[in-house]
This record gives sequence, C-alpha cells and structure tokens, in this order.
Amino acid sequence: MLLNPENTLFVRGTTPVLLLADAPVHDVLPPLTAPDGAIPLCDGWGIVPKLTMCVVDGPGEHGLIVPAIAAPVLDEGAVNDDDPEAMSAWCADAEQAGGAVVLSLDQLPEVLDWTHLLGSGTAHGGFVRLLS
Repeated sequence: MLLNPENTLFVRGTTPVLLLADAPVHDVLPPLTAPDGAIPLCDGWGIVPKLTMCVVDGPGEHGLIVPAIAAPVLDEGAVNDDDPEAMSAWCADAEQAGGAVVLSLDQLPEVLDWTHLLGSGTAHGGFVRLLS
C-alpha cells in the first residue's frame, strides 16, 4: 500500500522516528503506551529506509511504502520538504540505530509532544528493526 508522503514525518535523531497519519496499517500495528519513554519492539515488523522510498513491512500482507524522497524530514527543529540530504541523513540514522520508531496516528500533530504521543494510548507502533 502506497502512503501519501504528506501523511508522514521523518524525525531525525539517535533513534529516528517515522510518524504516519491515516495509515492503512494503523489497526495492525500494536497499540503503543510508553509513558516512561521506553519504546517496545514492534515484533513481526521490519523497515527498509532508502532515499527514494521507505518500506515498512508487517506480518502477512500488511505493510506500506512511503515515497521518501518527497516526504518531510524534521531535523534540528526545521522541516525540510525537498532536501534529499535530509532524507539521506534520516536513513543513515536508521542504519546506525538498527531500525526506527514507527508511530501511527490519526493525524500528524502540529507540535511534537513526545510525552503525549507516547502516553495517550492513541498511537500504534514501536521500534521496528531493519530488514536485511
């Protein structure tokens, strides 16, 4: 399933994050509640972060593809909408971390409040390991 890049936000960091909005896999991803910030492993899921596309592969027939080159990347507080270097850096972050946190939400938040996102019980997902 192809997900519109406007429904994503790639967030750079030591443990990179991929935020998904209105994703067809939302109900298949496990509900996430991590008020202490300890993100659980998302068993049965894998991620392939590439500059042109990012694949999130789930169990069975579940998964999605994001046209990553066209997706926004949040880096040091600024959103880069059309900077291939920002996406390349996000992919490098994911490689370094061995995966990424994938969070599926009803809609992308206007402000990233990690305490709310991880503690509200509305997000689904977790840490998704790199697929080899």
